[in-house]
Amino acid sequence: MAADISTTRTTFPDISSRTWEHPADRVALAALRRLKGFDQVLKVIAAMLRERQHRLILLASAARVGPRQFADVDALLDECVQVLDAKDKPELYVVQSPTVNALCIGMDTPFIVITSGMYDLMTHDELRFVVGHELGHALSGHAVYRTMLMHLLRLANTFGFIPLGGWALRAIVAALLEWQRKSELSGDRAGLLCAQDLDTAIRVEMKLAGGHRLDKLDSQAFLAQARDYERAGDMRDGVLKLLNLELESHPFSVLRAAALTQWVDSGGYGAVMAGDYPRRGDDDKTSLGEDFSAAAKHYKDGFDQSQDPLIRGIRDGLTGIVGGVGQAASSVVDSVGRKVSEWRRNAEADE
Repeated sequence: MAADISTTRTTFPDISSRTWEHPADRVALAALRRLKGFDQVLKVIAAMLRERQHRLILLASAARVGPRQFADVDALLDECVQVLDAKDKPELYVVQSPTVNALCIGMDTPFIVITSGMYDLMTHDELRFVVGHELGHALSGHAVYRTMLMHLLRLANTFGFIPLGGWALRAIVAALLEWQRKSELSGDRAGLLCAQDLDTAIRVEMKLAGGHRLDKLDSQAFLAQARDYERAGDMRDGVLKLLNLELESHPFSVLRAAALTQWVDSGGYGAVMAGDYPRRGDDDKTSLGEDFSAAAKHYKDGFDQSQDPLIRGIRDGLTGIVGGVGQAASSVVDSVGRKVSEWRRNAEADE
């Protein structure tokens, strides 16, 4: 039986997953479900998958966490289950891999997987944030779509040579990747609610970016990178930022730390800690319109305050859009032209 942690850590009875779900996550998922053919693909993938087979592979090749195996992680999971008032405790496995990663997958019953690389990199308190992050995914129902994305990425490579099928799969994969990046912001909020210490959460992001040498890192300088990233460069850099994210499953660690800090600074985290949060009993009363309104406000605030050169250009109106895209395109062409000229000069010199 899990130890009572109510005297040392705030718990949230009847808390709804809406509490930690980033508005962009909820709207992106709603938009994804509206994507033509998405429901059919989901049904096909669900029929193809053998979840029992995945569990058997983990049972045969990984360590199932429990009181006698990775008991420290098992205790952390018990704590997070109690903090977030989860009805069920998901299975958790530790797999041998130098890759620093953790994930929550499963079409019917979600389960959590943590690599030994992640376990070795994080302290006990930092692992609490990681476990809480993944439990947040499980409680938000993210595991189904993360599992679907994992298998669609494999299928996209298989069917990529078929023009129509390949493009259809790529469209759904791109939409899933966009949603998953937003869902990671939700997971981070759940992790913070379990860790209940922003410094710990920031350390996790710092380690994901720069490794275990925290004595070589500084949290304020790390967060300053996010501000520099937003303001940096010209129109071309604004386009490149979008391209850099295109195939990424996670937002960049620096930006995740900044997003989590912003949630704290805006008062969202403090309100939850004070007991002001949505309850599961009210989930049926919410509407998609409310989610869209929250997401619209989030994007508008970010749009109005953004110092990104491309966003500033768009914000200035149609002229800004045309000028921004044109300037970005010209910059890219000029850059490529310079590279080609340099390559030719070097080739002629070698001759």
